[in-house]
Amino acid sequence: MRYLEAADHAEIYVPHGFPEETADLGEIRMNYAVAGDPDSPAMLLIPAQTESWWGYEAAMRLLANRFRVYAVDLRGQGRSTWTPGRYSLDIFGGDLVRFIDRVVGRPVVVSGLSSGGVIAAWLSAFAAPGQIRAAVYEDAPLFASQADPAVGPSIRQGVAPMFRLWHKWLGPQWSIGDFAGMRAAMGSEVPGWMLAALGRMAPAGTGGPPAGPPQDLLEYDPEWGDAFVSGRATVNCDHETMLRQVKVPVLFTHHFHHVDQDTGNLLGAITDLQLRRVRRLVEATGNSFSCRAFPEMPHSMHGHDPATYVETVTGWLDDQVPGVRSAW
Repeated sequence: MRYLEAADHAEIYVPHGFPEETADLGEIRMNYAVAGDPDSPAMLLIPAQTESWWGYEAAMRLLANRFRVYAVDLRGQGRSTWTPGRYSLDIFGGDLVRFIDRVVGRPVVVSGLSSGGVIAAWLSAFAAPGQIRAAVYEDAPLFASQADPAVGPSIRQGVAPMFRLWHKWLGPQWSIGDFAGMRAAMGSEVPGWMLAALGRMAPAGTGGPPAGPPQDLLEYDPEWGDAFVSGRATVNCDHETMLRQVKVPVLFTHHFHHVDQDTGNLLGAITDLQLRRVRRLVEATGNSFSCRAFPEMPHSMHGHDPATYVETVTGWLDDQVPGVRSAW
């Protein structure tokens, strides 16, 4: 299958508050937006699965007072190249290593939500020496997004039913596009516990799905989710092995979550047990690990409460990462 560029589905996009630019990284063209003074410290924002760069738009306005902020569309999302058969953590991470080298050109603080938080973890372990100063894992499903994790529930006990629904009814690269059929099938193909979790994790959607596809879903290749459910996205990147290689200070923000005691199903991104393993592995590298708990916070803090997100991240950098602060 050929790769798809933004021009192949140009009709789906809408304008946003920051200019968009494109970086040619070789295999793909990566879309991104920039805010803040070019002389300010650099920060790279990595969106969640189904989230384009503009999910950070409100947070970018606040961060721009202090940082040169880069927010990207990962491959398979937004205006960046869609690459059938080429979605994995190692590939996503490699894209961003090249982006930092070719576009940012200096060390960055990296922050990612959900799958983007797992990619932030990948960068904190495997980026080129000196590229990453510190990393924020915003409600990242470490272990929980694997098909066969070392500890705790797998993706099949979490968000997998929704990813399967998207892939079945919308198809890879939106090749089917039956959004109406997907809506009709949601009640029978997505279990009630998953719908309840989505209501807590993304409260804006509790009133039911819109009449037409939401903008963020239109800008997302449903093959992404299938790659995670099948294990293709993580087959060569075991999270335990990755976390043993972390080389920078880490902040983890942990949001709403609950484990059903009868089934082991996870409502949320990551369990307390899995988070404890993450902490042990990062601290064993000799780097600091800070956790901020927000038990009532939806999955996206930067989208739901950008002021708290910015205050949390900048406060941590000031108080817990003096080496980074002094380098600024």
